[in-house]
Amino acid sequence: MTLVESLRSGTSDPRVAATAEAENIPPDTLKNGVLDGTVVVPWAAGHDLGKPVAIGKGCRVKVNANIGTSPDTSGVEDELDKLAVAVAAGADAIMDLSIGGDIRSIRQRIRAACPVSLGSVPMYEAAFMTASRGEPFRNMTEHDMLEAVRLHVEDGVDFVTVHCGITREAVDFVRNHDRICGITSRGGSLLARWMVANNKENPLYTHFDEVVDICKSRDVAISLGDALRPGALADSGDRAQIHELYTLGDLARRARARGVQVFIEGPGHVPFNQIAAQMRLEKIACDNAPFYVLGPLVPDVAPGYDHIVGAIGGTLAATCGADFLCYVTPAEHLRLPNSDDVRQGVIASRIAAHAADIANGIPGARDWDDAMSRARKARDWDRQFDLAIDPDFARASRALAQPKNESVCSMCGEFCALRDEDELM
Repeated sequence: MTLVESLRSGTSDPRVAATAEAENIPPDTLKNGVLDGTVVVPWAAGHDLGKPVAIGKGCRVKVNANIGTSPDTSGVEDELDKLAVAVAAGADAIMDLSIGGDIRSIRQRIRAACPVSLGSVPMYEAAFMTASRGEPFRNMTEHDMLEAVRLHVEDGVDFVTVHCGITREAVDFVRNHDRICGITSRGGSLLARWMVANNKENPLYTHFDEVVDICKSRDVAISLGDALRPGALADSGDRAQIHELYTLGDLARRARARGVQVFIEGPGHVPFNQIAAQMRLEKIACDNAPFYVLGPLVPDVAPGYDHIVGAIGGTLAATCGADFLCYVTPAEHLRLPNSDDVRQGVIASRIAAHAADIANGIPGARDWDDAMSRARKARDWDRQFDLAIDPDFARASRALAQPKNESVCSMCGEFCALRDEDELM
């Protein structure tokens, strides 16, 4: 019985109490959110989750960190180090996007070491298995795709990204209309190539009920992937993207009806002035399902600084309805991120999420900032470091100053405004 089915039948589920306590929200509020599909608790049956989270309406905005091997770099130890760094930096969830090495073994080791909700993308493994047989991607079978979903669910991930909403009609929209960057989703591109080469519909769409049944077997949440997310500002809000969004809304309703939790993935590269409208459109099209966005990235011209770009877009997106921010690292568009990139990406997205929590009036969000302000006023450096979103960095930065007077910083020194105010009061 899934969490949704348990709640519908009136049966208590210990995951509700544990998650409500972690979120500092009433259990009935969480229960009602899960039942109406506006909140998702990604916590698969049998997973001893150390840090449960709820994603959606009334909850603080959550942050996901992507890790995983590439065809060029397949060292699992590096990815386990990134996992530890991401969790230490405050990531609420992890996604394993591995496409190199022994993918299943890597996923199992990450799963064993991961204390937070873990997501994965079965389509990558289906493509990798086909390539490992020395066959082109077009030779993937419908069985390969569904079997990959089954393997990931059996390995105990908490949610899977499945690109069920990209249809032949949507692919035609891309092929017949100018897009600067075409299809930039890896899973979406693989499926589009498969559909065109085989002249068939997307198997994950035609067999969606089977996908749901596989996920239902272990109470794994479905993250409906946006295969046609814009990869350039110029592509934002085009017909292909919006067509897929409404398809995802239809699929989300089908999953919820069968007792499976679902959230929706979104853009991508979006001009700042379009973000609010796109967040609102998702809520309309998908019955207020939680929205999981990458960034959004608001200019295209800042390689090396895309963690900042993503934080700018993420703050507005989360203020306007996004519930879950997928981090962007400084390595985005350039290379596989290293551990320091992962840390910077998590911190940048956490800043964006927290800023939105303040704006959205999430209970307790401002208390953290007010405590920091009082410590700053008192020039209590140790307290400031304890409260900092990245304590180690703040402490190291302070150490570089070597001020003559330890009670002030090296910016103003003896002309410190806060110290002067002490003499006024």
